[in-house]
Amino acid sequence: MCLLLLTATFLARIVFAQRVLTWHDVQAEFRANNPTLLAGQVTIAESRADEITAYLRPNPNITLGWDQIKPINGNPYRPFSQSYLSWDLDYLHEREHKRELRLASAREATAISQSAQLDLERNLMFNLRDAFVRVMQAKAVRQVAQENLEYYDKEIAITNARLKAGDISQVDFQRVELQRIQFESDLATADVNLRTAKIDMLALLGDRIPVSQFDISEPFDFKEPVAAPDELRAIAEANRPDVKEAEQSLEKARIDHRLSVANGSADPTFSVDASHQPAPLNTYIGIAVSFPLRIFDRNQGDKLHTLLDIGRNEKLRDATEVTALHDVDSAYASLESTLKLLRPYKSKYLEEAQQIRSSVSFAYLHGGASLLDFLDAQKEYRDTQLSYLNLVGAYFSAANQLNFAVGEEVIR
Repeated sequence: MCLLLLTATFLARIVFAQRVLTWHDVQAEFRANNPTLLAGQVTIAESRADEITAYLRPNPNITLGWDQIKPINGNPYRPFSQSYLSWDLDYLHEREHKRELRLASAREATAISQSAQLDLERNLMFNLRDAFVRVMQAKAVRQVAQENLEYYDKEIAITNARLKAGDISQVDFQRVELQRIQFESDLATADVNLRTAKIDMLALLGDRIPVSQFDISEPFDFKEPVAAPDELRAIAEANRPDVKEAEQSLEKARIDHRLSVANGSADPTFSVDASHQPAPLNTYIGIAVSFPLRIFDRNQGDKLHTLLDIGRNEKLRDATEVTALHDVDSAYASLESTLKLLRPYKSKYLEEAQQIRSSVSFAYLHGGASLLDFLDAQKEYRDTQLSYLNLVGAYFSAANQLNFAVGEEVIR
């Protein structure tokens, strides 16, 4: 019985163990399970199937005939005595590389589908990273709220000792104890925000495990950007999927125009016919070539349409490139603005707030500072920490926006 109890306890711990995922793990699970991404991959497979259709040759046509079925010399019992079989085989030969151009157009369509899929992934990853950042920030805020509450409980214990020793009044002790409500409220709010952020992230992952069994693990601190703006602009122009898609759409428009010009040419139809007839005509074989006379319809409308489409796609490509560069510059400026505020916090303000809290707390506990100074020091330290964590969250959001603008993860 003891062995069974231990085994059951061990299995329960395995079943209800908390899953802790890194950002790399979250990305892998998202790519494997997100239905929108999986549907986009099917679209690419469909486009590859269209390549097969585009390169197919025209089917030949065969015609079989049985002629001269009639009575001979008034004899109704011999209607097939003078009948004969005939057949005709014809094949359309496509000129001006029509098949090759159709295949090239279909391949460009597949490339466009692949770029569209990458751009879809880029947009969804932006949303996923935003949810991931909110979970990290909520965890950091909760940890700070828990530490502040534990630290303040120690202050209350020391203040209670002073009360018992007659060093402070009951009113002063109650005012100190009453301030604990704010720290409890911070912790409760942090718990709710963390749970909500995890729920949002699990919804994006399509995971149905309980929130209590899910967690992430990444450092919540900022890093200096390692790439210059000009380098980031070059990366965006080379790697952004929407820029590639615009360039591929332009190339497809050029191929479609060449195909439209080729479709305006005349394609010959070669045919062979043969028949075995009764004497005295016997057997014959014939050969023929027919050309459509492209007098009125030379595909003029489609030629003009595809030519205009080239100009339209050139303008769309230029607009996409300008948008990409604008996105990079805007995201980099936002990141730099956040870093300017973060640097003094990390190098000076956090340490100063901690020193002030420690000094004022020591002075108050030894009768060298007033109760108001003590409460103000606690509030200033709490506000400074929350401001710093909010700025770190803003940094990660700006970094996420920069990664989205560049088209790849340049800042983790």
